[in-house]
Amino acid sequence: MAPLTRMRAADGNVPNELAPEYYAQRASQGGLIISEATQVSPYGQGYPSTPGIHSAEQIAGWKKVTDAVHTKGGLIFLQLWHVGRSSHSSFQPGGVLPVGPSAIAITDQVSLTPEWMTVPYETPRALELNEIPGIIEAYRQGARNAMAAGFDGVEVHAANGYLLQQFLDSKSNHRTDIYGGAVENRARLLLEVTQAVVDVWGAERVGVRLMPFGTYNDVGDSDPIGLYSYALTQLDRLDIAYVSLIEARKGNSMEIDTPKDIGALRPYWPRTLLVAGGFTGESAEQAIVSRHADAVAFGRQFIANPDLPVRLKMGAPLNHYDRSTFYGGGAAGYVDYPALDGVATSD
Repeated sequence: MAPLTRMRAADGNVPNELAPEYYAQRASQGGLIISEATQVSPYGQGYPSTPGIHSAEQIAGWKKVTDAVHTKGGLIFLQLWHVGRSSHSSFQPGGVLPVGPSAIAITDQVSLTPEWMTVPYETPRALELNEIPGIIEAYRQGARNAMAAGFDGVEVHAANGYLLQQFLDSKSNHRTDIYGGAVENRARLLLEVTQAVVDVWGAERVGVRLMPFGTYNDVGDSDPIGLYSYALTQLDRLDIAYVSLIEARKGNSMEIDTPKDIGALRPYWPRTLLVAGGFTGESAEQAIVSRHADAVAFGRQFIANPDLPVRLKMGAPLNHYDRSTFYGGGAAGYVDYPALDGVATSD
């Protein structure tokens, strides 16, 4: 199950009371669940009602989720998240500007406020060199908190145009210090964050998500193969469990852009490779048989079909997802999609 932002967290950015049921419904048959993106710091939030992993209340809320998943025999990793410039000052403690690698605003989309109002993105404040260790420490502490919450591992979110991808891609990173310029410098923060997380969990419990060809949140690189082949080669040296690559995404609806052959990067990643992005049961099977990938992550279809693996195995019809209930709201479109027996239940 791919990480899926649902924007249903309760006050204090704590997973809501339905979250354990939502994840448990999808736990028994789904292999590995990657949680929705979860901010490692109050400064890392960029959307309304997204959960965090930086307070005792949030840890306790996530513990209810992991207990529910484990009761169903499932495994769940927490996705560690900092949105960087993809935020608005209304989310930031003290109303300060969001941060990024450079003072470059997102221009092709609009931001949300905590009240769900749409506003233009602001020009972020470029992180000072002496602030970057604090960013790394936030990920490290988030990893520790995920362990306290009972997760089975963590995934570092370095995709979708959020902070770590902002550092990676040349369009959003115009720095001239050791975190900018050459690919070795732009990949430095990703590698330092991943090492910090490995120090907490051990390499075998850590994954990284990347979007090499994506433009969502106004990112992009002049030489994505050169950049991401280097990043993958260096991540390989850290012995992490897997890398997840997603097809290019664009726009507020996160639709798949013109697909590009992420297979071109496979030679640089000899370990377990997950792929995601618009797969069907048939195309997922073909991806694995052809060794294009070792596993396939499903998103929108897993929202609408809590028993998705069973349906795919049986060739059963799929429930249709309702895009209007993806973000925000309550039970509708969250825990009420029926399983094959017609009952939406975690039993």
